[in-house]
Amino acid sequence: MPPYFKDNMDDGSSKQTGVLFEADAETMDGDLAIDTAQFKRAEDRKLPWVWRNIILFAYVHLAALYGLYLIFTQAKFATTLFSAVLYTCGMLGITGGAHRLWAHRSYKAKWPLRLILIVFNTVAFQDAAYHWARDHRVHHKFSETDADPHNATRGFFFSHVGWLLCKKHPDVKEKGKGLDLSDLRADRILMFQRKHYYVMMPLACFILPTVIPKMCWDESLMCSWFVATMFRWCFQLNMTWLVNSAAHKYGGKPYDSSMNPVQNAGVAAMTFGEGWHNYHHVFPWDYKTAEWGNYSLNLTTAFIDLFAKIGWAYDLKSVSPDIIKRRVQRTGDGTHELWGWGDKDLTAEDAKNVLFVDKKRD
Repeated sequence: MPPYFKDNMDDGSSKQTGVLFEADAETMDGDLAIDTAQFKRAEDRKLPWVWRNIILFAYVHLAALYGLYLIFTQAKFATTLFSAVLYTCGMLGITGGAHRLWAHRSYKAKWPLRLILIVFNTVAFQDAAYHWARDHRVHHKFSETDADPHNATRGFFFSHVGWLLCKKHPDVKEKGKGLDLSDLRADRILMFQRKHYYVMMPLACFILPTVIPKMCWDESLMCSWFVATMFRWCFQLNMTWLVNSAAHKYGGKPYDSSMNPVQNAGVAAMTFGEGWHNYHHVFPWDYKTAEWGNYSLNLTTAFIDLFAKIGWAYDLKSVSPDIIKRRVQRTGDGTHELWGWGDKDLTAEDAKNVLFVDKKRD
């Protein structure tokens, strides 16, 4: 057991229910050695709502709906295209940056790539990457307990957006303080963003996306604000939240049927590969967050592989087919297709090189 997880208490919320890094695994197939189902629960408590957030998100969604109307009635095509580009950048900043790089350490990145990812992450405005990674680590180690920030056992609405409309459960803060975040604090680019976030974020997420369409192709300020800023940001938030809600409810569980996370192709498509969630919670250190699949449903993997070609991304972690097969046979729901072999989504490159992809040579 890691030294930062020796604060076991009597209530279930103190018990580790999921793996985070490969070093957490206690079995040959990447699992914990104990039955964690008994610890997965939600305390029956009245949620303390944060009305400031409720009002804010109500406005954001109403503004986004108006922005959607403007896309089809007034906005120039360049503005819609610009919004799509910002969406792509922001999503990669979350998936390739805050999630796969900083939260899970599933690969390493040289400073130019980390700089690109921190800029993209700031465009997305889902809190500083340091705090995003911290909360996500808590989510994996204490999945489906009160220490999980968006505990899926509380229902779809809570795991989607409700967790942002109320105060965090005390266990979330307690377990967050107990995690080892020294690797995050050692990243100077990450800590620069954290220090200057409330200067950088408004500029990257709100001001420039509104000013650029007006200055560059004479878009109206109304369309610039409601389309390129509010609709784009709100749509991105909801697509990201679907990983916490829909990808914990609708889909198969070929790798582990005892957990809520599922395989959801629709979520994977909209979040650039984050919907293969049953696999991800079983093997969270895999940089692909999936066993295989083509780039069309995992754009983040394509992004990382591209930078691996030029050496900016390296030490990409993956999982051997033998370990995957063992886990599928022991805990899967029976829906796995031949352990991936013969799967129509299996690329020739995957079939040829499935072990610890692109491991940096000494």
